[in-house]
Amino acid sequence: MAAADPPPRGEAAPALKRSASIDRIPADARRILHRLAGDLWGGDVDPGALAVSQLRGAMTNEVFRITWPGGEAEGNGPRKVLVRIYGRGVEVFFDRADEVRTFECMSRHGQRPRLLGRFANGRVEEFINARTLSAADLRDPEMSALIARKLREFHDLDMPGPRDVSLWQRLKRWLGEARDRCSEEESNQFQLNKLGDEISVLEKTLSGLQQSVGFCHNDLQYGNIMIYEETRQVTLIDYEYASFNPVAFDIANHFCEMAADYHTSTPHVLDFTKYPDTGEQRRFVEAYLSSAGKKPTDGEVEELLGLIAKYTLASHLFWGLWGIISAHVNENIDFAYKEYARQRLDQYWQTKPRILGPK
Repeated sequence: MAAADPPPRGEAAPALKRSASIDRIPADARRILHRLAGDLWGGDVDPGALAVSQLRGAMTNEVFRITWPGGEAEGNGPRKVLVRIYGRGVEVFFDRADEVRTFECMSRHGQRPRLLGRFANGRVEEFINARTLSAADLRDPEMSALIARKLREFHDLDMPGPRDVSLWQRLKRWLGEARDRCSEEESNQFQLNKLGDEISVLEKTLSGLQQSVGFCHNDLQYGNIMIYEETRQVTLIDYEYASFNPVAFDIANHFCEMAADYHTSTPHVLDFTKYPDTGEQRRFVEAYLSSAGKKPTDGEVEELLGLIAKYTLASHLFWGLWGIISAHVNENIDFAYKEYARQRLDQYWQTKPRILGPK
């Protein structure tokens, strides 16, 4: 269904039922919700009866589930949508217009969710009646294989625009943003004066290797993966960071995310002993490569595994810089960004000698 157009801006936003989170829903988003209530479920739906609940685990945007009562009792399925309010200052990480175009293009490719409406600092999305994965799900062999095959499909999407690798320019830009925002003490703490050379060395080392480039998600943590339990179909959501990149970077980033559980009392704390072991990595890569319809050779598997190991270093720099900048620009979300950044950068320095060898 096409996105619903909101009433003219001069029209007052409808009054909504008070809740712990309703004050966070902007007036122009409420106008869209008012129109959607009638367009999606008929004019008998009272928009003033909605309930609002904020979803946990988001670290870039604030995400709210909006529910109208009555749908399930009538056998029509749950009457729900999502309202996504963009985090303050996060435009430093990506171009929001590009991200919206990606979202719309993904919908045309049959990827879910659909876009239902846009407002000044966010959008309304279709609510996917599927289960969001947990941290433990990533360790399940069957689930891991489903993710691998879905990721290969994602990488092969025919997306518009230039197919240039974005990773290195993005890292350099983020490093500049981090330096501009950090005090001298913070810069010394995170060794920002050294990271420019580190990025250049990684770019020179990895760009000269034979590798596949595809449309990458770039943020494949468990909270961005959903599964329809009945069909066992996996879908990937949240495309803010998506761009063309080496596919090995996307897989490396996914492996690094296995160290995280964002639904604990300390969501910023990482446990890198949970990084997948050799057997888990091999099973994932074999499922990924074989999804093209041809069984990969041992050499092909080993080659991709070697690339993935090297790109974990880029992943640590990527999210380390993200954490540093987020601590300065994103005030709405309760997350210990600096501590998260410290762990990612510490992991970079600890694992670099083993992965790249001594200088």
